[in-house]
Order: sequence, then C-alpha cells, then structure tokens
Amino acid sequence: MALLCRPTGLLLKHSKLLPSAFAATRQCSSGGQYQYILVDKKGEKKNVGFIQLNRPKALNALCDGLMMEVGKALDAFEADSEVGAVVVTGSEKAFAAGADIKEMQNRTFQECYGGNFLAHWNRVSTVKKPVIAAVNGFALGGGCEFAMMCDIIYAGEKAQFGQPEILLGTIPGAGGTQRLTRAVGKSLAMEMVLTGDRISAQEAKQSAFELSLAEGNRLEKRLFHATFATEDRKEGMTAFVEKRKAAFQDN
Repeated sequence: MALLCRPTGLLLKHSKLLPSAFAATRQCSSGGQYQYILVDKKGEKKNVGFIQLNRPKALNALCDGLMMEVGKALDAFEADSEVGAVVVTGSEKAFAAGADIKEMQNRTFQECYGGNFLAHWNRVSTVKKPVIAAVNGFALGGGCEFAMMCDIIYAGEKAQFGQPEILLGTIPGAGGTQRLTRAVGKSLAMEMVLTGDRISAQEAKQSAFELSLAEGNRLEKRLFHATFATEDRKEGMTAFVEKRKAAFQDN
C-alpha cells in the first residue's frame, strides 16, 4: 500500500450524492466495541474503513471518549491491510457541532497545560492512509478542526463550517488557527476566528480553490528559483544570449 501524503487543506468537492452516504451509515455496526461511534468496512471488497460519529442528541459533540474511540478505530484501519482509505462522517444535521463544552467548562489551566489537552486529536492527521471527511450540517469549532485534519473533505449542500470559539471567550485549540489559514486564506480565516461567523460549503469550496492557486504560484516560484542552482539553467540562458543551441547535460 503506497503512502498518501497530502498537505493539510480544505479540499472541498461539492456533492449532491452525500445524503445517500449518510443513509448507508445507518447500517453500520460498532460490534459492541464503541460507545460513541459506529465502525464498519464498506465497498464491494470491504476495503474502505467507515467511521460515523454517533452522539445525535449532542450533535456529535467531540467528547474525550469519542475522540479516543476514533483514534482506536483509525489504528485498527491503519493496521488492516485490506483497507485502503477511511471515511469519517456524522449525521445529516451535524458532522460535529464542536468539542464537548460541558466536558471542558470546569477545566483549569494547569489541567489543560499539564495534561496536554486535545493532543490525542492529532491522530486523525497522522494516519498513513487517506482519511476523507463526509460533511453535512454543522462542522463547527472542534468539528471544523476535525474535518480539516482529514486529507479530503466532501461537503453536502447544507454543510456549514466555522470557528466560533471567540463567542465562548476562547480560541481554537486543535489546529484551527493554523489549518484554517492554509485552507481559506488569511483574510477569511481571520474573519471567521475573530467573529465566529460560519461559511457555507460553496463559500469554503471557492476559498479553497483560490488558495490552491496562490499556493501553487508560491510553489512554482520556489521551484523556478531552484533552477538557478543547476548548470543546465546557466547553459540554456547563456546559449540564448550567444544565439547558439544549448548543450544540456541534465544537471
């Protein structure tokens, strides 16, 4: 199995077929191993790992137990040679409405700092197999951060993304200030983080494509600069100035 490494980003593909995917997840079975998620393998060859966040009454709020179970399921899929990719989804109403505020509200600075609070969430971003977020409804706060940890986001028409932590007197704590900037650009990321406003799937998609172009331009310029370290670049430009055919040596 080849390792697939993608730069973190919001690679949105707007899909009208997403509701059928949510319907399919209702058939998942956790096999009694999990309390907060449903886990299954999908596809004709059972080669797609499937994780459905399953706290409907809490709009899939990401409690510590849920994220521990997600990590456990991802570990199992990564070790399973039959699985080539993993899909993570929620419900039609909410992918995940955020971290579990009730669980967080009484934590102290000492507890958070000393215990490296939320560090285990990073497991999503370190899986060596492609992880795809199928998002409909709310992906807010920790839910938005969770989705951005995945390699690809497929968003339904009703998907909404946001980092509303400022409305709670805090800031994103699971990569939101870093990944969101790379996903939608500095200006929109600042607006979302500083106001708590949400954006639609279409707005996120447009911003992602705009950033892809900007990032591509920067990469192109770096690669262009790198050619100035090669003898062939020097020979090519010298030959042009001297009006002769270049004698490239592939170095």
